[in-house]
Amino acid sequence: MDTQAKIKEIVSSHPVVLFMKGTAQFPQCGFSGNAINILKAAGVENLHTVNVFDDENIRQGIKQYANWPTIPQLYINGEFIGGSDILTEMFESGELQKLVKA
Repeated sequence: MDTQAKIKEIVSSHPVVLFMKGTAQFPQCGFSGNAINILKAAGVENLHTVNVFDDENIRQGIKQYANWPTIPQLYINGEFIGGSDILTEMFESGELQKLVKA
C-alpha cells in the first residue's frame, strides 16, 4: 500500500485523527502538546494519534496529503481541519467543540 493510501485509510477509519510528533502521553513538540491539550479540553474521547516519528514515509507523506507543511495535523470525519494555531482559534471560538460533538 502506498503512503497516501495508508494515510487515507487511517483518516477514514477513525472519527478524530491527530498526526503528531510523539504520543498523546509524551508529545515531542510544543505544538503537538498544545493540540492534545485543546482536544482534551474540547471533550474529544475517541482520539486516534499517529506518531510521525514512527514512520518517515508518513511524516513526509502527510504534508503532501493535505498540502499542509507542518505537523500536527487534525482530521475530523476524514476532513483536514488544520494545525495547532487553527485548533487554538477554533477552540476559542467554540467551533471545535461543535465539530467534535457532531
